[in-house]
Amino acid sequence: MSNSYDHGGTVFTVARALGLSPGEILDFSASINPLGMSPLVRTALTGALDSLVHYPDTGHTEFKQALANYHRLPVHNFTIANGSTELIYNLPTILPGNRAVVISPSFSEYVRALNQCHWEVEHFVLAPEGDFPIDLARLERALTGGVDALFLCNPGNPSGTLYPQSVIESIYHLCQSTGTFLVLDEAFMDFCEEDSAKRMIADSDSAVLLRSMTKFFGIPGLRLGYAICNDRLAERLDSIGGPWSVNTLALAAGEAALQDIRHNQDTLEFIRRERSTLYEQLAQFPQLKLYPSSANYLLIELLNGQTSRKIKEHLLSHRIMIRDCANFTGLTDRFFRIAVRTKEENTVLIENMGRILE
Repeated sequence: MSNSYDHGGTVFTVARALGLSPGEILDFSASINPLGMSPLVRTALTGALDSLVHYPDTGHTEFKQALANYHRLPVHNFTIANGSTELIYNLPTILPGNRAVVISPSFSEYVRALNQCHWEVEHFVLAPEGDFPIDLARLERALTGGVDALFLCNPGNPSGTLYPQSVIESIYHLCQSTGTFLVLDEAFMDFCEEDSAKRMIADSDSAVLLRSMTKFFGIPGLRLGYAICNDRLAERLDSIGGPWSVNTLALAAGEAALQDIRHNQDTLEFIRRERSTLYEQLAQFPQLKLYPSSANYLLIELLNGQTSRKIKEHLLSHRIMIRDCANFTGLTDRFFRIAVRTKEENTVLIENMGRILE
């Protein structure tokens, strides 16, 4: 089951290795909306089928307008991509400089993308104690002396830690003072939209904000993401890689997903309720330390000497996948992450965790 990428959500690979269908596995490794895609998305996908005889709209006009309405920002502040990961790979090709700092533990694709463009990468490692706090004085020292770009994910992945706007604002101003371009990844911010830094970043000359349609809107297979940035950077990102990187079905789905206010509100209420319940149930096990989360997943540390790999293997024997976090910079083989899923699926996980920990 080798994979060149260090991600959760490898359910097809795991299912083939076990001789199962993907539907026979409970996938807690990928943090996708457990309510699935909006019913409006299904309708939009069906309605867009006849448009597949044409090339996609290279201007992404309707989707950009839907984003502008959703975020209450001008259309020129958006650029669309084949998932936010495409933007992560495109940014190092156009940003000036060759030295970056990544606030870790974090998404592995930042380093992979930077390495492909021969950037020097340093990790600014956060300690788990105190829920991964960012020491601004230490960060200032790390950025002083010629750091060209800083990568930060908020809420943190895999920690789930939400850094308040005041902290993000301080980091942004710190980057301005050191001449460091800020790449702020808000892939999970839809679960706590009121804390987004989008208005501060939108017209900045020294920052970009990345967003994903994968997690909250439940359409990872369509690959759709976007950046919020000033119009000049948006035009540069739009011009990279040639036309038609985003397909017609993805654009139709994205527009519909943003417009389904009821489904989106149901998602917020569901995740908040089930995340709280799941946290309380897991907290009853003295062998586990849980970290507070504002996203749709929980980071867990083992306190009894077991390893995350062992827990992963035990659960997989019961057709349950989790995300082993041992390969995140700054974490050890005691950490794993689980997604928040439906009440019934969460119950199955709790029951199996109980048997393993005993």
